[in-house]
Amino acid sequence: MLVVIGYIVILGAVFGGFAMAGGHLGSLVQPVELLMIFGSGAGAFLVANPNKVIKATVKAFPSLLRGSQFNKALYIEMLSLLFDILSKVRKEGLMSVEGDVDEPDQSPIFTKYPRIIADHHIVEFLTDYLRLMVGGNMNAFEIENLMDNEIETHHAEGEVPVNAIAKMADALPAFGIVAAVMGVVHTMESVGIPPAELGKLIAAALVGTFLGILLSYGFVGPLAQLLEHKLAESSKMLQCIKVTLLASLNGYAPQVAIEFGRKVLYTTERPSFSELEDEIKQRKSH
Repeated sequence: MLVVIGYIVILGAVFGGFAMAGGHLGSLVQPVELLMIFGSGAGAFLVANPNKVIKATVKAFPSLLRGSQFNKALYIEMLSLLFDILSKVRKEGLMSVEGDVDEPDQSPIFTKYPRIIADHHIVEFLTDYLRLMVGGNMNAFEIENLMDNEIETHHAEGEVPVNAIAKMADALPAFGIVAAVMGVVHTMESVGIPPAELGKLIAAALVGTFLGILLSYGFVGPLAQLLEHKLAESSKMLQCIKVTLLASLNGYAPQVAIEFGRKVLYTTERPSFSELEDEIKQRKSH
């Protein structure tokens, strides 16, 4: 929603200011210039990126219109789930969670947290490392190294659409210049027409440069930055799981282990100690 509001603000500020200065908005309507800029940008995007990058970029676009799912409520659910799992492990041993790990959709523990179950990336990351812990053949250092490598891979994959969109945004001003040059060429070959008509051709040519810069810095570039923020949030969730599980592997009690995980969260979404404690107590009473 904020993306749409931001675009409206940009359009209102630029075109509203132009109109207030006495400009004629009709002169900015140049569909041919838009065709050249967008067509060139789309063609360059297809040339520069393999199929998997194109698919990842297209898949990422719907998430731009949704708000972030990584809020305090989700983190409270995640930490509560980890507390339940680690408490069961402490009481009954690692083998007691084998069934929960193998079929989280059927697990009485996981199904208490529908928002977590709905995100298969989080569930897969958590269950994979619980499965390794159940196996008992890897020490905490080896699991930590593997977690770091997976989080790094996750981040690298998430940066693919970010970089693709950012590169396209960087190219749009240049394509705007191309459109403007084409307009100047058309103007120069029409020097015999009346000055009023010549002025319209010059204005249309300049609009190409304007549109290329506006589209780059006002519309496409911010999308890459927004995707980068969303990627950082998703990586932070994995780091929270990692720190909590490692604390448990190193012998800390579940209540202390989830405190390790809570501390790595961004302060804007981090639940307080008392909020998390109250949530756990409330769930225990049900």
